[in-house]
Amino acid sequence: MALNSRKIAVAIGFLFLAVVPLIASAVDEAFYTDLFTRVMIFAIAALSLDLILGYGGLVSFGHAAYLGVGAYSVGILSYYGIDNGLVQFGVAILAAALVSLFIGAVSLRTSGIAFVMITLAFAQMLYFLAISVNVFGGDDGLSINGHSDFGELIDLTDMNTLYYFVFVILVFFTWFSSRFIKARFGMVLRGAKSNPRRMIALGFPIQRYQLTAFVISAAMCSVAGALLANQLLFVSPAIMTWERSGEIMIMVILGGVSSLFGPILGAAIYLVLEHELSALTSHWLVILGPLMILIVLFAKRGMFGLLKETGHG
Repeated sequence: MALNSRKIAVAIGFLFLAVVPLIASAVDEAFYTDLFTRVMIFAIAALSLDLILGYGGLVSFGHAAYLGVGAYSVGILSYYGIDNGLVQFGVAILAAALVSLFIGAVSLRTSGIAFVMITLAFAQMLYFLAISVNVFGGDDGLSINGHSDFGELIDLTDMNTLYYFVFVILVFFTWFSSRFIKARFGMVLRGAKSNPRRMIALGFPIQRYQLTAFVISAAMCSVAGALLANQLLFVSPAIMTWERSGEIMIMVILGGVSSLFGPILGAAIYLVLEHELSALTSHWLVILGPLMILIVLFAKRGMFGLLKETGHG
């Protein structure tokens, strides 16, 4: 019963996302299309973090760095007149993979709080690097000349086309993550999370598995960064601050760790609450904070986890 309820909820959730532009058009509020484009972009980032946090037990507190790497890849290439979308997104993925390969190789030599602090330290290094490079705007950020060019087939200058482009990528990454965690690789990764000593005794080189998952997660997050750059047509170091990494982690925890749809739900709840509360008061964080505490206290498996609990009843 619980499993069926969750599948129905996932189907309804994706169906709702699929019709948001139609609803926005019907009520003549294009803003909602823009808002849920942002929701889906951060849902991809949250989903990528959940891949290593929920299933690998790797608490990365610098995940926004890869969001920034993806966004800056688009911005810098556009600055030099390279607008081809395949090139921009390809460079974003490759750059994030190389950066995360180095960071992961160093960070995975530690564990626990040391791992958290090292990932945070590397993310801050990239943040200060972005601030120091004045040719790309430094602390003021970099305006992007135009959207990624995918030819006549995909025109990202159109708000609805951009929305469905992000939607398709979100659906793909959700499917990919599902296949990933159910495959042998994912089972080893989960085994390393629950009992690393036993997995090592069985002959599995768990550090290699964790490093591979770390790189895949970063590459996914870089795609979210490239999409965010296309939505905003602007990129700044603020995209990779430790606060942004914390927000992505909150989205995962809020929706439900180790549940593929949980991070998507968490991103939607967080960003919609942020929008609605900030419209009421400039001190909206004072309201959001206690709400988050209540959710964590009474929904320990996240909001999506509540559905699982209800299903048993």
